Amino acid sequence: MRLRDTALAAFAPVVWGSTYVITTELLPPAHPMFAGLLRALPAGLIALAVTRTLPRGAWWWKAATLGVLNIGLFFPFLFVAAERLPGGVAATLGATQPLIVAVLAVAVLKESPSVWRFAWGVTGVAGVGLVVLGPAAGFDAAGILAGLGGAATMALGVTLTKRWGRPDGVGPATFAGWQLTAGGLFLVPVTFVAEGAPPAVDVPAVLGYLWLGLVGGLLAYVVWFRGIAKLPVTSVAVLGLLSPMVAALLGVVVLGQTLGPVQLTGVALALAAIVAGQRSGPAVRQRALDGAGVPVADGTAEKFVRPTNDCVIVGSANVRAPNERGS
Repeated sequence: MRLRDTALAAFAPVVWGSTYVITTELLPPAHPMFAGLLRALPAGLIALAVTRTLPRGAWWWKAATLGVLNIGLFFPFLFVAAERLPGGVAATLGATQPLIVAVLAVAVLKESPSVWRFAWGVTGVAGVGLVVLGPAAGFDAAGILAGLGGAATMALGVTLTKRWGRPDGVGPATFAGWQLTAGGLFLVPVTFVAEGAPPAVDVPAVLGYLWLGLVGGLLAYVVWFRGIAKLPVTSVAVLGLLSPMVAALLGVVVLGQTLGPVQLTGVALALAAIVAGQRSGPAVRQRALDGAGVPVADGTAEKFVRPTNDCVIVGSANVRAPNERGS
């Protein structure tokens, strides 16, 4: 079941890796915000029309907050970084998201700090850097801030999605529809202020927008939010490293680019980080706790335990202690 949930969640960043090729080969130039708007709002409205479920109570502001973080703010940051930085630099900054999620998991979800997560997060950033950074890589202060801002906003959105969960009876499609609609509505004024009137659209562009909206938007976010609910948040976040890997692969297959030994080494490091990110790491030593968080008085002060998805299995006694919240 864990492998199936991971594979479904990985579908989202794999599809998102096609965005660069679709944008450069099919869509009108100089209108990236319009592409982001069409990726979010129509897909969200379709989901709302199909599910016919609106938020209630506090979920109005929670859904709006998550939609702005995961989509509404993330897209502008992403496109500003892409415009002001070489693609390799922007992709490397985006690859810092798992590291930011690892920090937020400690601060927001109250998980224990993990050297395993941080070490493999750094490895993943290094791997992506080797794949996409070239000798012509340049650095622009505003672009770097935008790249880090995009990684930070989506990292916070992912972490809060894990912390708040979903209302009872609300499925991933409804949940994705709320956020896509909220993020899309946020993007409407931003897009028209930044880019003015929409561009002329031909048949290839229509196909590109359909792919970005229905597959890269609605379907991808449905499985992404499902994965956040089913898996540890840090395990989901590290799957995001698949996006630049897929983009590089499509560059080879579609655009005729090549990957040298350095790039292939980077691919291997990034894939190793993704696989390692699905593991909890080596067993850790901690006090055995009962269900109320009270140390178990069985004459043994400490025990070796190994985290699982929902609890901590104590190695030497038949005791189950709650794991960190949100795992």
